[in-house]
Amino acid sequence: MISSTANSRVKHVVQLREKGRERKKKGVFLAEGIRMFQETPVSRIRELYMEETLAERPQTEDFSEKIEACRQAGIFVETVSSEVMKKMADTMSPQGVLVVAEMFAYQPEELIREAVKRREQEGRDPLFLLLEDVQDPGNLGTMIRTAEGAGADGIFMTEGCVDVYNPKTIRSTMGSLYRMPFVCGASLLEVTALLKREKITTYAAHLKGEKFFHEIDYHGGSAFLIGNEGNGLREETADLADTYLKIPMEGKLESLNAAMAAGLLMYQSRYGGADSAWH
Repeated sequence: MISSTANSRVKHVVQLREKGRERKKKGVFLAEGIRMFQETPVSRIRELYMEETLAERPQTEDFSEKIEACRQAGIFVETVSSEVMKKMADTMSPQGVLVVAEMFAYQPEELIREAVKRREQEGRDPLFLLLEDVQDPGNLGTMIRTAEGAGADGIFMTEGCVDVYNPKTIRSTMGSLYRMPFVCGASLLEVTALLKREKITTYAAHLKGEKFFHEIDYHGGSAFLIGNEGNGLREETADLADTYLKIPMEGKLESLNAAMAAGLLMYQSRYGGADSAWH
């Protein structure tokens, strides 16, 4: 058991929690809590830490089997004191489980190719999110979670977006991070060119939009450009869109929260259309 906060492994975990550069350098990130542990594929777990009080309590069969699977896979599994867990964890009240997991590596061409294949084989229209400089970890995590719910095929994020492996982002995804493919540091110029080649329409919410989002026929495939929470899309980025659309606003609001707007657009694209019941 690790009982000292001066332990080298503990110090390394703290570095991974606090420094995005360290996470990127090592190719790993932290996932915290019982649910996130259960969601993390064994094949991606590199280290597993359990608080001693949790390790001593009776656990569900699924939890115990997952722990045993980690041991059988040769993963480093260790119990730690409550003090050490508090030092390593990002939350004020940690649930007693923390994993060091391997990062993902997706390619834009791969995600678009798979979506086009599903369109051809299953008649399922491609759906993507293109994010520019989204800064709030909670917003990004919510978009990833909502994208899974809406059946999106992937998310492309610019270099200016908040780190997807930020602990707050990880928690906000509620496990969707493991199922929703994404590309960090994407060039939206290159991505929109790839989408155009496959006849997937790119949309941007814009004041110049001639139609409201619920009046558009999204058949064939959609990709939605979502900008920074405070500044929206850069003009040159908005110009990459094939079509401008509008989201109706009442009261004195100028725009919706970025994650809310992304959710509306994705769900309308997947489940609505020009003949939908939205009004």
